[in-house]
Amino acid sequence: MNDEIEAAGDGADEPQLALHRIYLKDASFETPAGPQAFDGETAPEINMQLGTNVQPLAADAYEVVLSITVTATAGDKTVFLVEVQQAGLFGIRGFGETDLGPLLGSYCPNMLYAFAREAVADLVAKGGFPQLLLAPVNFDALYAQHLQQQAQGESAPPPTAH
Repeated sequence: MNDEIEAAGDGADEPQLALHRIYLKDASFETPAGPQAFDGETAPEINMQLGTNVQPLAADAYEVVLSITVTATAGDKTVFLVEVQQAGLFGIRGFGETDLGPLLGSYCPNMLYAFAREAVADLVAKGGFPQLLLAPVNFDALYAQHLQQQAQGESAPPPTAH
C-alpha cells in the first residue's frame, strides 16, 4: 500500500493530489426506543455533527477521516442514532504549507462527504426508517470558521450542521 502512495507522481515537480482509497472506517446504527420508535406521529428533529481527523502516514501520504453523527429525536426520545467514519488515503505532494491546511481540512473531507452521506442513508433505511438525505455542507466555510476560532485562541468544537 505504501508503494502505491509513494509511486504516485514520481518525478513530477508540480503539485499533485491523488485519492488512493476510500473506505468506511467505522459505522454504527442504534434505535434506543426499540419498536416504539416507529409509532411517532411527528417527524423527528435531525441533528448532524461533523468532525475531521488527519493522520500523516508517510511522506506525502495522509489518512483523512470524516466523522458524522446524526441523531433523530422526537420530544425527549432518541428515535435513532447513526455514527459513520468515512476515511480516505490521500497522496499529496508539492503543495506549500499554506495550501496543505485547506486541502486536508476542506477539500479532502468534501470528497469524502458524498460517500458518508450514502452510508448514512443506507444505514437509516436498513434500520426501517425513510431514507435520510443529508444536506450539502460548505466545508470551505467550516474550515474558515475553524481557523478563525484558532486565531482567537478558542478551543474549537467539532463543526455542527443542522
